[in-house]
Amino acid sequence: MNILNLFVVIPLMMLAALWLSRGTRQIRTVMVTGSTLLLALSVYLTVDFIAQRNAGVTAAQLYTDSWCWYPSLNISYSIGVDGISVAMILLSSIIVFTGTFASWNVRPHTKDFFLWYVLLSLGVYGFFISTDMFAMFMFYETALIPMYLLIGVWGSGKKEYSAMKLTLMLMGGSAFLLMGILGIYYGSGATTMNIHEIAAKGNIPVGLQYIFFPMTFVGFGVLGALFPFHTWSPDGHASAPTSVSMLHAGVLMKLGGYGCFRIAMYLMPQAANDLAWIFIILTTISVVYGALSAISQTDLKYINAYSSVSHCGLVLFALLMMTRTSCTGAILQMLSHGLMTALFFALIGMIYGRTHTRDIRQMQGLMKIMPFLAVGYVIAGLANLGLPGFSGFVAEMTIFVGSFMADGTFHRTVTIIACTSIVITAVYILRVVGKILYGEPVNEEHKKLTDATWDERFTVICLIICVAGLGIAPMWVSNLINNGVSDIITTLKP
Repeated sequence: MNILNLFVVIPLMMLAALWLSRGTRQIRTVMVTGSTLLLALSVYLTVDFIAQRNAGVTAAQLYTDSWCWYPSLNISYSIGVDGISVAMILLSSIIVFTGTFASWNVRPHTKDFFLWYVLLSLGVYGFFISTDMFAMFMFYETALIPMYLLIGVWGSGKKEYSAMKLTLMLMGGSAFLLMGILGIYYGSGATTMNIHEIAAKGNIPVGLQYIFFPMTFVGFGVLGALFPFHTWSPDGHASAPTSVSMLHAGVLMKLGGYGCFRIAMYLMPQAANDLAWIFIILTTISVVYGALSAISQTDLKYINAYSSVSHCGLVLFALLMMTRTSCTGAILQMLSHGLMTALFFALIGMIYGRTHTRDIRQMQGLMKIMPFLAVGYVIAGLANLGLPGFSGFVAEMTIFVGSFMADGTFHRTVTIIACTSIVITAVYILRVVGKILYGEPVNEEHKKLTDATWDERFTVICLIICVAGLGIAPMWVSNLINNGVSDIITTLKP
Protein backbone atom coordinates (compact mmCIF):
# COMPACT_ATOMS: atom_id res chain seq x y z
CA MET A 1 0.00 0.00 0.00
CA ASN A 2 1.17 3.53 -0.80
CA ILE A 3 2.36 5.10 2.45
CA LEU A 4 0.19 8.18 1.86
CA ASN A 5 -2.98 6.09 1.87
CA LEU A 6 -2.26 5.22 5.49
CA PHE A 7 -2.93 8.84 6.45
CA VAL A 8 -6.51 8.23 5.35
CA VAL A 9 -6.83 4.59 6.39
CA ILE A 10 -5.57 5.03 9.97
CA PRO A 11 -8.06 7.84 10.84
CA LEU A 12 -10.85 5.74 9.29
CA MET A 13 -9.82 2.79 11.46
CA MET A 14 -9.71 5.12 14.47
CA LEU A 15 -13.26 6.24 13.72
CA ALA A 16 -14.44 2.62 13.57
CA ALA A 17 -12.57 1.72 16.78
CA LEU A 18 -13.97 4.76 18.59
CA TRP A 19 -17.48 3.86 17.50
CA LEU A 20 -17.05 0.41 19.05
CA SER A 21 -15.32 1.66 22.20
CA ARG A 22 -16.97 1.42 25.57
CA GLY A 23 -15.66 3.55 28.39
CA THR A 24 -13.12 6.32 28.69
CA ARG A 25 -10.15 3.97 28.96
CA GLN A 26 -10.83 2.32 25.60
CA ILE A 27 -11.40 5.71 23.97
CA ARG A 28 -8.08 7.00 25.29
CA THR A 29 -6.31 3.84 24.12
CA VAL A 30 -7.64 4.26 20.60
CA MET A 31 -6.67 7.93 20.45
CA VAL A 32 -3.16 7.47 21.86
CA THR A 33 -2.48 4.46 19.63
CA GLY A 34 -3.82 6.10 16.48
CA SER A 35 -2.20 9.50 17.01
CA THR A 36 1.14 7.86 17.87
CA LEU A 37 0.98 5.74 14.69
CA LEU A 38 0.26 8.85 12.61
CA LEU A 39 3.14 10.74 14.22
CA ALA A 40 5.55 7.83 13.69
CA LEU A 41 4.36 7.48 10.10
CA SER A 42 4.86 11.19 9.40
CA VAL A 43 8.38 11.07 10.89
CA TYR A 44 9.19 8.05 8.71
CA LEU A 45 7.74 9.83 5.66
CA THR A 46 9.88 12.90 6.36
CA VAL A 47 13.08 10.89 6.82
CA ASP A 48 12.45 8.76 3.72
CA PHE A 49 11.56 11.82 1.63
CA ILE A 50 14.80 13.56 2.63
CA ALA A 51 16.76 10.37 1.91
CA GLN A 52 15.29 10.13 -1.57
CA ARG A 53 16.10 13.77 -2.30
CA ASN A 54 19.66 13.26 -1.07
CA ALA A 55 19.90 10.20 -3.31
CA GLY A 56 19.20 12.39 -6.33
CA VAL A 57 15.49 11.77 -6.91
CA THR A 58 14.28 14.95 -8.62
CA ALA A 59 10.62 14.19 -9.37
CA ALA A 60 8.36 17.05 -8.32
CA GLN A 61 6.00 14.67 -6.48
CA LEU A 62 6.91 11.45 -4.68
CA TYR A 63 4.75 8.52 -3.55
CA THR A 64 2.25 9.29 -6.32
CA ASP A 65 -0.81 7.17 -6.98
CA SER A 66 -4.10 7.71 -8.74
CA TRP A 67 -7.32 5.95 -9.57
CA CYS A 68 -10.40 7.27 -11.31
CA TRP A 69 -13.07 8.26 -8.83
CA TYR A 70 -15.79 9.93 -10.93
CA PRO A 71 -15.12 9.42 -14.65
CA SER A 72 -17.74 11.78 -16.10
CA LEU A 73 -16.04 14.80 -14.48
CA ASN A 74 -12.50 13.38 -14.66
CA ILE A 75 -12.22 13.40 -10.88
CA SER A 76 -9.54 11.10 -9.49
CA TYR A 77 -8.24 10.12 -6.11
CA SER A 78 -4.75 11.41 -6.92
CA ILE A 79 -2.11 11.60 -4.21
CA GLY A 80 1.51 12.69 -4.01
CA VAL A 81 3.69 14.96 -1.90
CA ASP A 82 6.55 17.38 -2.24
CA GLY A 83 8.57 18.88 0.61
CA ILE A 84 5.89 21.44 1.47
CA SER A 85 3.22 18.75 1.82
CA VAL A 86 5.52 16.56 3.93
CA ALA A 87 6.22 19.48 6.29
CA MET A 88 2.49 20.16 6.68
CA ILE A 89 1.77 16.48 7.36
CA LEU A 90 4.46 16.41 10.04
CA LEU A 91 3.00 19.54 11.64
CA SER A 92 -0.50 18.03 11.57
CA SER A 93 0.69 14.83 13.24
CA ILE A 94 2.44 16.74 16.03
CA ILE A 95 -0.66 18.82 16.77
CA VAL A 96 -3.05 15.84 16.60
CA PHE A 97 -0.76 13.87 18.93
CA THR A 98 -0.34 16.63 21.53
CA GLY A 99 -4.00 17.63 21.19
CA THR A 100 -4.99 14.12 22.23
CA PHE A 101 -3.28 14.58 25.60
CA ALA A 102 -4.66 18.12 25.92
CA SER A 103 -8.14 16.54 25.65
CA TRP A 104 -7.39 13.79 28.13
CA ASN A 105 -10.23 14.75 30.46
CA VAL A 106 -12.73 16.21 28.00
CA ARG A 107 -16.35 16.02 29.14
CA PRO A 108 -19.18 15.36 28.36
CA HIS A 109 -19.75 12.88 25.49
CA THR A 110 -16.09 11.93 25.28
CA LYS A 111 -16.58 9.44 22.45
CA ASP A 112 -18.52 11.89 20.31
CA PHE A 113 -15.88 14.57 20.83
CA PHE A 114 -13.06 12.34 19.62
CA LEU A 115 -15.12 11.05 16.68
CA TRP A 116 -15.45 14.61 15.36
CA TYR A 117 -11.84 15.38 16.29
CA VAL A 118 -10.56 12.43 14.24
CA LEU A 119 -12.84 13.33 11.32
CA LEU A 120 -11.35 16.83 11.36
CA SER A 121 -7.87 15.27 11.33
CA LEU A 122 -8.84 13.01 8.42
CA GLY A 123 -9.84 16.03 6.35
CA VAL A 124 -6.55 17.77 7.08
CA TYR A 125 -4.41 14.77 6.12
CA GLY A 126 -6.44 14.10 2.98
CA PHE A 127 -6.10 17.74 1.90
CA PHE A 128 -2.31 17.76 2.15
CA ILE A 129 -1.77 14.48 0.27
CA SER A 130 -4.23 15.21 -2.57
CA THR A 131 -3.11 16.43 -5.99
CA ASP A 132 -6.59 16.44 -7.53
CA MET A 133 -8.39 19.76 -7.03
CA PHE A 134 -11.80 18.25 -6.38
CA ALA A 135 -10.41 15.67 -3.94
CA MET A 136 -8.65 18.52 -2.12
CA PHE A 137 -11.93 20.42 -1.97
CA MET A 138 -13.76 17.38 -0.60
CA PHE A 139 -11.20 16.86 2.16
CA TYR A 140 -11.22 20.62 2.81
CA GLU A 141 -14.95 20.48 3.48
CA THR A 142 -14.50 17.35 5.61
CA ALA A 143 -12.13 19.34 7.82
CA LEU A 144 -14.51 22.29 8.15
CA ILE A 145 -17.79 20.56 9.00
CA PRO A 146 -16.73 19.08 12.40
CA MET A 147 -15.78 22.54 13.66
CA TYR A 148 -19.43 23.51 14.03
CA LEU A 149 -20.19 20.74 16.53
CA LEU A 150 -16.81 20.76 18.26
CA ILE A 151 -17.28 24.43 19.12
CA GLY A 152 -21.07 24.49 19.46
CA VAL A 153 -21.23 21.52 21.87
CA TRP A 154 -17.88 21.45 23.71
CA GLY A 155 -16.92 25.11 23.50
CA SER A 156 -17.32 27.90 26.03
CA GLY A 157 -18.63 31.46 26.11
CA LYS A 158 -20.73 32.45 23.08
CA LYS A 159 -20.17 29.03 21.59
CA GLU A 160 -23.36 28.71 19.51
CA TYR A 161 -22.88 32.17 17.99
CA SER A 162 -19.18 31.54 17.34
CA ALA A 163 -19.80 28.13 15.78
CA MET A 164 -22.50 29.50 13.48
CA LYS A 165 -20.42 32.53 12.47
CA LEU A 166 -17.36 30.40 11.73
CA THR A 167 -19.32 27.87 9.71
CA LEU A 168 -21.22 30.42 7.63
CA MET A 169 -18.15 32.48 6.78
CA LEU A 170 -16.00 29.48 5.91
CA MET A 171 -18.80 27.97 3.82
CA GLY A 172 -19.09 31.31 2.03
CA GLY A 173 -15.39 31.02 1.25
CA SER A 174 -15.98 27.46 0.06
CA ALA A 175 -18.57 28.72 -2.43
CA PHE A 176 -15.98 31.07 -3.96
CA LEU A 177 -13.46 28.26 -3.90
CA LEU A 178 -15.73 25.82 -5.72
CA MET A 179 -16.47 28.36 -8.45
CA GLY A 180 -12.75 29.00 -8.79
CA ILE A 181 -11.89 25.30 -9.07
CA LEU A 182 -14.57 24.67 -11.69
CA GLY A 183 -13.44 27.79 -13.58
CA ILE A 184 -9.85 26.52 -13.62
CA TYR A 185 -10.94 23.09 -14.83
CA TYR A 186 -13.22 24.23 -17.65
CA GLY A 187 -11.12 27.27 -18.51
CA SER A 188 -7.98 25.21 -19.01
CA GLY A 189 -9.75 22.69 -21.22
CA ALA A 190 -8.09 20.01 -19.13
CA THR A 191 -9.05 16.35 -19.17
CA THR A 192 -8.14 16.00 -15.52
CA MET A 193 -8.36 17.96 -12.28
CA ASN A 194 -4.78 17.06 -11.36
CA ILE A 195 -3.04 20.24 -10.25
CA HIS A 196 0.34 19.43 -11.73
CA GLU A 197 -1.02 18.36 -15.11
CA ILE A 198 -3.00 21.60 -15.40
CA ALA A 199 0.08 23.62 -14.35
CA ALA A 200 2.26 21.82 -16.90
CA LYS A 201 -0.09 22.80 -19.73
CA GLY A 202 -0.36 26.39 -18.48
CA ASN A 203 -3.10 27.27 -20.93
CA ILE A 204 -5.69 29.01 -18.76
CA PRO A 205 -6.59 32.22 -20.69
CA VAL A 206 -5.41 35.37 -18.94
CA GLY A 207 -8.92 36.84 -19.02
CA LEU A 208 -10.26 33.86 -17.09
CA GLN A 209 -7.33 34.01 -14.67
CA TYR A 210 -8.38 37.56 -13.73
CA ILE A 211 -11.84 36.20 -12.85
CA PHE A 212 -10.98 32.97 -11.06
CA PHE A 213 -7.75 33.94 -9.30
CA PRO A 214 -9.53 36.36 -6.91
CA MET A 215 -12.27 33.78 -6.28
CA THR A 216 -9.80 31.04 -5.45
CA PHE A 217 -7.47 33.25 -3.42
CA VAL A 218 -10.34 34.71 -1.38
CA GLY A 219 -11.89 31.25 -0.98
CA PHE A 220 -8.74 29.92 0.64
CA GLY A 221 -7.87 33.30 2.16
CA VAL A 222 -11.00 33.31 4.32
CA LEU A 223 -9.58 30.32 6.20
CA GLY A 224 -6.20 32.06 6.31
CA ALA A 225 -7.78 35.06 8.12
CA LEU A 226 -7.47 37.40 5.13
CA PHE A 227 -8.73 40.92 5.95
CA PRO A 228 -11.66 41.75 5.97
CA PHE A 229 -12.85 38.11 6.09
CA HIS A 230 -11.06 37.36 9.34
CA THR A 231 -13.82 38.17 11.83
CA TRP A 232 -14.82 34.53 12.35
CA SER A 233 -11.35 33.68 13.66
CA PRO A 234 -11.21 35.47 17.06
CA ASP A 235 -14.70 34.33 18.07
CA GLY A 236 -14.08 30.78 16.86
CA HIS A 237 -10.76 30.48 18.68
CA ALA A 238 -12.11 32.01 21.87
CA SER A 239 -15.05 29.60 22.09
CA ALA A 240 -13.35 26.39 20.94
CA PRO A 241 -12.20 23.74 23.45
CA THR A 242 -8.44 23.56 23.98
CA SER A 243 -7.44 20.77 21.59
CA VAL A 244 -9.76 22.12 18.90
CA SER A 245 -8.17 25.56 19.22
CA MET A 246 -4.79 23.86 18.88
CA LEU A 247 -5.78 21.98 15.76
CA HIS A 248 -7.77 24.86 14.32
CA ALA A 249 -5.12 27.55 14.66
CA GLY A 250 -2.17 25.19 14.41
CA VAL A 251 -3.20 23.27 11.30
CA LEU A 252 -6.61 24.14 9.85
CA MET A 253 -5.75 27.77 9.14
CA LYS A 254 -2.67 26.54 7.25
CA LEU A 255 -4.97 25.01 4.66
CA GLY A 256 -5.69 28.57 3.59
CA GLY A 257 -2.09 29.58 2.89
CA TYR A 258 -1.27 26.18 1.38
CA GLY A 259 -4.25 26.38 -0.99
CA CYS A 260 -3.48 29.94 -2.05
CA PHE A 261 0.07 28.93 -2.95
CA ARG A 262 -0.67 25.49 -4.42
CA ILE A 263 -3.76 26.29 -6.47
CA ALA A 264 -4.49 30.01 -6.88
CA MET A 265 -0.94 31.22 -7.49
CA TYR A 266 0.55 28.09 -9.06
CA LEU A 267 -2.19 27.57 -11.64
CA MET A 268 -2.86 31.23 -12.48
CA PRO A 269 0.57 32.90 -12.41
CA GLN A 270 -0.25 35.82 -14.70
CA ALA A 271 -3.19 36.96 -12.59
CA ALA A 272 -1.15 36.34 -9.44
CA ASN A 273 1.54 38.73 -10.68
CA ASP A 274 -0.88 41.38 -11.94
CA LEU A 275 -3.33 41.35 -9.01
CA ALA A 276 -0.93 40.61 -6.16
CA TRP A 277 -0.75 44.27 -5.12
CA ILE A 278 -4.41 44.24 -4.09
CA PHE A 279 -3.97 41.30 -1.76
CA ILE A 280 -0.61 42.57 -0.50
CA ILE A 281 -2.43 45.64 0.80
CA LEU A 282 -5.09 43.46 2.46
CA THR A 283 -2.51 41.15 4.06
CA THR A 284 -0.47 44.12 5.31
CA ILE A 285 -3.62 45.35 7.04
CA SER A 286 -4.11 41.85 8.52
CA VAL A 287 -0.57 41.81 9.90
CA VAL A 288 -0.71 45.23 11.57
CA TYR A 289 -4.41 45.27 12.48
CA GLY A 290 -4.24 41.81 14.10
CA ALA A 291 -1.28 42.84 16.25
CA LEU A 292 -2.88 46.16 17.27
CA SER A 293 -6.16 44.42 18.11
CA ALA A 294 -4.34 41.98 20.38
CA ILE A 295 -3.08 44.88 22.49
CA SER A 296 -6.59 46.02 23.36
CA GLN A 297 -7.88 42.58 24.44
CA THR A 298 -8.21 41.38 28.02
CA ASP A 299 -9.21 37.77 27.25
CA LEU A 300 -6.22 35.42 26.86
CA LYS A 301 -7.81 33.51 23.98
CA TYR A 302 -8.78 36.67 22.12
CA ILE A 303 -5.23 37.95 22.49
CA ASN A 304 -3.87 34.79 20.93
CA ALA A 305 -6.63 34.72 18.31
CA TYR A 306 -5.82 38.23 17.06
CA SER A 307 -2.15 37.31 17.19
CA SER A 308 -3.01 34.43 14.85
CA VAL A 309 -4.71 36.84 12.45
CA SER A 310 -1.47 38.81 12.34
CA HIS A 311 0.82 35.82 11.90
CA CYS A 312 -1.38 34.09 9.31
CA GLY A 313 -1.60 37.39 7.44
CA LEU A 314 2.19 37.34 7.38
CA VAL A 315 2.08 33.96 5.60
CA LEU A 316 -0.10 35.28 2.76
CA PHE A 317 1.93 38.51 2.66
CA ALA A 318 5.17 36.57 2.11
CA LEU A 319 3.66 34.30 -0.54
CA LEU A 320 2.45 37.28 -2.55
CA MET A 321 5.95 38.77 -2.60
CA MET A 322 6.87 35.79 -4.81
CA THR A 323 10.58 35.63 -4.05
CA ARG A 324 12.14 32.28 -3.25
CA THR A 325 13.25 33.51 0.18
CA SER A 326 9.92 35.04 1.16
CA CYS A 327 7.98 31.93 0.13
CA THR A 328 10.40 29.73 2.07
CA GLY A 329 9.78 32.03 5.03
CA ALA A 330 6.03 31.67 4.54
CA ILE A 331 6.23 27.88 4.84
CA LEU A 332 8.50 28.21 7.88
CA GLN A 333 5.95 30.62 9.36
CA MET A 334 3.18 28.08 8.82
CA LEU A 335 5.17 25.53 10.79
CA SER A 336 6.33 28.00 13.43
CA HIS A 337 2.93 29.56 14.01
CA GLY A 338 1.28 26.13 14.06
CA LEU A 339 3.56 24.97 16.87
CA MET A 340 3.57 28.27 18.81
CA THR A 341 -0.16 28.82 18.73
CA ALA A 342 -0.83 25.19 19.68
CA LEU A 343 1.45 25.70 22.69
CA PHE A 344 -0.30 28.97 23.58
CA PHE A 345 -3.81 27.54 23.35
CA ALA A 346 -2.78 24.44 25.31
CA LEU A 347 -1.40 26.59 28.13
CA ILE A 348 -4.39 28.94 28.09
CA GLY A 349 -6.73 25.97 28.34
CA MET A 350 -4.77 24.57 31.28
CA ILE A 351 -4.76 27.92 33.09
CA TYR A 352 -8.47 28.46 32.40
CA GLY A 353 -9.28 24.97 33.69
CA ARG A 354 -7.86 26.01 37.06
CA THR A 355 -8.73 29.70 37.39
CA HIS A 356 -12.05 29.50 35.48
CA THR A 357 -11.30 32.86 33.93
CA ARG A 358 -9.38 34.11 30.90
CA ASP A 359 -9.57 37.76 31.94
CA ILE A 360 -6.03 39.02 32.54
CA ARG A 361 -7.38 41.63 34.96
CA GLN A 362 -8.42 38.86 37.34
CA MET A 363 -5.12 36.99 37.34
CA GLN A 364 -1.82 37.85 38.96
CA GLY A 365 1.10 36.04 40.54
CA LEU A 366 0.55 32.72 38.73
CA MET A 367 4.31 32.12 38.66
CA LYS A 368 4.24 31.33 42.38
CA ILE A 369 1.11 29.18 42.14
CA MET A 370 1.75 27.13 39.00
CA PRO A 371 5.42 27.60 38.03
CA PHE A 372 5.52 24.95 35.28
CA LEU A 373 2.61 26.44 33.35
CA ALA A 374 3.94 29.97 33.95
CA VAL A 375 7.39 29.14 32.58
CA GLY A 376 5.76 27.42 29.61
CA TYR A 377 3.74 30.57 28.93
CA VAL A 378 6.86 32.74 29.09
CA ILE A 379 8.62 30.46 26.59
CA ALA A 380 5.62 30.56 24.26
CA GLY A 381 5.51 34.36 24.52
CA LEU A 382 9.21 34.75 23.77
CA ALA A 383 8.86 32.46 20.75
CA ASN A 384 5.85 34.45 19.55
CA LEU A 385 7.65 37.79 19.69
CA GLY A 386 10.58 36.38 17.71
CA LEU A 387 13.32 35.73 20.24
CA PRO A 388 16.41 34.20 18.53
CA GLY A 389 16.66 30.49 19.20
CA PHE A 390 12.96 29.90 18.65
CA SER A 391 11.03 29.18 15.47
CA GLY A 392 9.38 32.62 15.29
CA PHE A 393 12.68 34.42 14.78
CA VAL A 394 13.77 32.20 11.89
CA ALA A 395 10.42 32.41 10.09
CA GLU A 396 9.87 36.15 10.45
CA MET A 397 13.43 37.14 9.55
CA THR A 398 13.26 34.96 6.42
CA ILE A 399 9.94 36.56 5.46
CA PHE A 400 11.07 40.15 5.93
CA VAL A 401 14.43 39.66 4.23
CA GLY A 402 12.78 37.85 1.32
CA SER A 403 10.02 40.44 1.02
CA PHE A 404 12.49 43.32 0.99
CA MET A 405 14.27 41.57 -1.89
CA ALA A 406 11.18 42.03 -4.09
CA ASP A 407 11.60 44.72 -6.72
CA GLY A 408 9.87 48.07 -6.38
CA THR A 409 9.26 50.81 -3.86
CA PHE A 410 5.77 49.53 -3.14
CA HIS A 411 6.98 46.11 -1.99
CA ARG A 412 9.66 47.56 0.24
CA THR A 413 7.32 50.13 1.74
CA VAL A 414 4.69 47.57 2.75
CA THR A 415 7.48 45.32 4.09
CA ILE A 416 8.61 48.11 6.41
CA ILE A 417 5.01 48.64 7.52
CA ALA A 418 4.59 44.92 8.19
CA CYS A 419 7.83 44.93 10.22
CA THR A 420 6.14 47.18 12.79
CA SER A 421 4.17 44.13 13.90
CA ILE A 422 7.36 42.85 15.58
CA VAL A 423 7.32 45.74 18.04
CA ILE A 424 3.56 45.58 18.55
CA THR A 425 3.78 41.85 19.25
CA ALA A 426 6.44 42.44 21.89
CA VAL A 427 4.15 44.99 23.57
CA TYR A 428 1.12 42.72 24.00
CA ILE A 429 3.15 39.61 24.88
CA LEU A 430 5.21 41.34 27.58
CA ARG A 431 2.10 43.11 28.88
CA VAL A 432 0.25 39.83 29.39
CA VAL A 433 3.25 38.01 30.87
CA GLY A 434 3.87 40.81 33.35
CA LYS A 435 0.21 41.10 34.25
CA ILE A 436 -0.74 37.48 34.96
CA LEU A 437 2.50 35.80 36.02
CA TYR A 438 4.36 38.19 38.28
CA GLY A 439 3.52 39.99 41.50
CA GLU A 440 1.52 38.64 44.43
CA PRO A 441 -1.69 36.62 43.89
CA VAL A 442 -4.71 38.85 44.45
CA ASN A 443 -7.35 36.14 44.39
CA GLU A 444 -7.40 33.99 47.53
CA GLU A 445 -8.98 31.10 45.62
CA HIS A 446 -6.12 31.09 43.14
CA LYS A 447 -3.63 30.39 45.95
CA LYS A 448 -5.15 26.91 46.32
CA LEU A 449 -4.62 25.95 42.67
CA THR A 450 -2.35 23.13 41.55
CA ASP A 451 0.27 23.00 38.82
CA ALA A 452 0.21 20.92 35.61
CA THR A 453 -0.61 17.21 35.64
CA TRP A 454 1.53 14.60 33.84
CA ASP A 455 -0.50 14.70 30.60
CA GLU A 456 -0.38 18.49 30.54
CA ARG A 457 3.36 18.55 31.18
CA PHE A 458 3.89 16.02 28.38
CA THR A 459 1.92 18.17 25.93
CA VAL A 460 3.77 21.37 26.82
CA ILE A 461 7.23 19.78 26.76
CA CYS A 462 6.64 18.17 23.35
CA LEU A 463 5.58 21.49 21.81
CA ILE A 464 8.42 23.46 23.42
CA ILE A 465 10.94 20.96 22.04
CA CYS A 466 9.47 21.37 18.56
CA VAL A 467 9.45 25.19 18.74
CA ALA A 468 13.04 25.29 19.99
CA GLY A 469 14.15 22.58 17.56
CA LEU A 470 12.87 24.49 14.54
CA GLY A 471 14.50 27.67 15.83
CA ILE A 472 17.90 26.09 16.50
CA ALA A 473 18.09 23.86 13.41
CA PRO A 474 15.88 25.36 10.67
CA MET A 475 18.03 24.31 7.70
CA TRP A 476 16.68 20.77 7.50
CA VAL A 477 13.17 22.17 7.04
CA SER A 478 14.43 24.73 4.53
CA ASN A 479 16.12 21.94 2.55
CA LEU A 480 13.01 19.79 2.82
CA ILE A 481 10.73 22.39 1.24
CA ASN A 482 13.26 23.87 -1.19
CA ASN A 483 12.27 21.87 -4.29
CA GLY A 484 8.56 22.41 -3.74
CA VAL A 485 8.99 26.17 -3.36
CA SER A 486 11.34 26.35 -6.37
CA ASP A 487 8.87 24.55 -8.67
CA ILE A 488 6.08 27.02 -7.89
CA ILE A 489 8.33 30.10 -7.96
CA THR A 490 9.66 29.05 -11.37
CA THR A 491 6.09 29.09 -12.65
CA LEU A 492 5.39 32.47 -11.09
CA LYS A 493 8.68 34.09 -12.08
CA PRO A 494 9.97 32.19 -15.18
